[in-house]
Amino acid sequence: MTGQPGPARAAGLAEKYGLRRSVEVLAPAGDGEALRAAVFAGANAVYLGLRQFSARRTAGNFDEQQLKEAVAFCHARDVRVHAAVNTTAFSGELGLLAGTIRMAAGAGVDALIVQDLATAALARQMAPGLALHGSTQLTVHTLSGVRQLAEMGFERAILARELSLAEIAAITKESPIEIEVFVHGALCMSVSGQCYMSAFLGGRSGNRGECAGPCRLPFAADGSGAAHLSLKDLCAVGSLPALARAGVASVKIEGRLRGPEYVAAAVNACRKSLAGEPFDKQQLQDVFSRSGFTNGYIEGRISGDMFGVRTPEDTAASRAAMPAIRALYRREAQRVPVAFTVTVAENGCTLVAADGAGRRAEVALAGAMEPARADQRPAIEKALAKTGGTPFYSESVDFEGEPGYLPASAWNDARRAVLERLLALRSAPKAWSCAPARLPAARRHALGARQLWARFEGPEQLPAPLPGDLAGIILPLLRWREAPEALRAKTVLEAPRVMFGGMEAATAKALAEAKDAGFAGVMVHNIGHLPLAKGWKLYGGFGLNVANPLSALCWKDLGLSALTVSPETPFAEMEAIDPGVPTWAIVYGHLPLMITRACPLQNVTDCAHCNRQGLLTDRKRRRFPVRCGGGVRQIYNPVPLYMGDKLKKLPADGALAWFTLETPAEAARVLAALEKGESWPEEFTRGLYFKTPSAPGAGKDETR
Repeated sequence: MTGQPGPARAAGLAEKYGLRRSVEVLAPAGDGEALRAAVFAGANAVYLGLRQFSARRTAGNFDEQQLKEAVAFCHARDVRVHAAVNTTAFSGELGLLAGTIRMAAGAGVDALIVQDLATAALARQMAPGLALHGSTQLTVHTLSGVRQLAEMGFERAILARELSLAEIAAITKESPIEIEVFVHGALCMSVSGQCYMSAFLGGRSGNRGECAGPCRLPFAADGSGAAHLSLKDLCAVGSLPALARAGVASVKIEGRLRGPEYVAAAVNACRKSLAGEPFDKQQLQDVFSRSGFTNGYIEGRISGDMFGVRTPEDTAASRAAMPAIRALYRREAQRVPVAFTVTVAENGCTLVAADGAGRRAEVALAGAMEPARADQRPAIEKALAKTGGTPFYSESVDFEGEPGYLPASAWNDARRAVLERLLALRSAPKAWSCAPARLPAARRHALGARQLWARFEGPEQLPAPLPGDLAGIILPLLRWREAPEALRAKTVLEAPRVMFGGMEAATAKALAEAKDAGFAGVMVHNIGHLPLAKGWKLYGGFGLNVANPLSALCWKDLGLSALTVSPETPFAEMEAIDPGVPTWAIVYGHLPLMITRACPLQNVTDCAHCNRQGLLTDRKRRRFPVRCGGGVRQIYNPVPLYMGDKLKKLPADGALAWFTLETPAEAARVLAALEKGESWPEEFTRGLYFKTPSAPGAGKDETR
């Protein structure tokens, strides 16, 4: 007989807590305390970093033993664990990267979040059972990018934060894989994976998990000392029902550097929003905000209202809010249904608890049953329903035989004992099968570039005459009609680095129209370009963030005929990158430090009164040029990179001059200096080419 009201109570709990909904609430776990808060507050999944290759290197993160314990704790409660291995790796770190993947597989994590294609390749090779999620650091923001990830075996794409609800819905509708979106937490000013500001201004790369957060410092569009690169935190919690209707699989809370109170408050708000219940937005703002919140991207309202800083009032509100918020994770959410069976036999009584996944625990009740004057089943059901303080709730109670009388304390003791045993069974580790890593054979690239290439912002920037020994030039794809016909055979067309709004369609159209116009090929900067540019000869741009030989081989296998090595790669690491196709290194340029969809100039003007360019002044009075176009803004380093006198030490086949702000005469002067190998007489930077990279952290090296 099935006891009542077990099923009704189970349905009520599932509805109340939103724990069985199709949309995953994905919470950050910067350390063990935050992980516990996320789980107790009711998250369906957590994402965490390991001690190596985490995009939040300064979070607490997890070592091997801590990871095993975290996965066991979560899996016992039906909570999934996604491990973020989402930074670029250098050549000398591939053995350590393999060891990190082995550690994650051994702990039984549910998915790896990856940026570097080397990580994806090693994971597929070593632990093919592990799911791969494409990190937002991969700059996936188009349907073409999502489809390319699907073709490569990824199970989920984590979209860029800059997309509107309409853009997300359009992608999700046609996506062959799961879509995950950020709905709460800090907003980077730059498109993720395309920010080089921290690296070039402070030597700490965001693509390597070391971002120093320079965008929170003063960068003023009006010279006032204001922080015009600092965005308010995102809060799209109110949009969760619409995102669920759009087909989004996972809603993600940013915040691996935040505390457990922040995590619990955000999880609680997301669960309520998905259940169609009101949530406490003021509580969310009190726990952490920067002058309030913004939902400008999701709503398609990109304006100066999106900017804000952390104020003393914000800090005071956080201190006051903490005590009440801690109540949200004091006791854990009851999320796991359990079916009890009470068996009465001549030799005693046993209690079995089963979780529906084939696991069952059993205990014998102490003491002999006495004859009962009334039906004992209602009292037993009541005792077994008292599962508070555990992740379980009573879904049903079956009886085999008529129970006699036992005191309530006996049933309470039996319930506690059987649930402890069931929890232990559910906590048992389930490691993924893992094969040894096969790393690329060690090769050393010859020193000294054999060709000089030049990229220009447009045809109007071309020097006249163009130096005859240039191997080729790069011009914008969307302006292909303006490219001089006499130069087309040596001209590579550069696809837009990002394609928000109508840019994906515009890019596809331009590629189709220019296909037979005699150009040498197309330079691609993100994974979404590959499906659009089929049939073209492909050249990889710096936006691909190639920093190791395995990543280079992956891009080569995807059809690239030449690759630009990430300008964050030191020469000592670049020397190992020799994939069998030409490699290029940028040797000159006012490099784009950020590419943004929000506009810092909107802090002081609007688009109707703007000439699409401006300056940001930092606290050292340096002036950073800003240029608008193609629906985005690029912020350039005022100090150019220059390596003309070091070309003999360049471990690449091609030297690439990247012109952005220069006049034709200035471009001609730079090219002449590069051709002669001359020193540069004005202020310049060597960038990161001679920097010793910081170690990615302690961990096991697969090659040892």
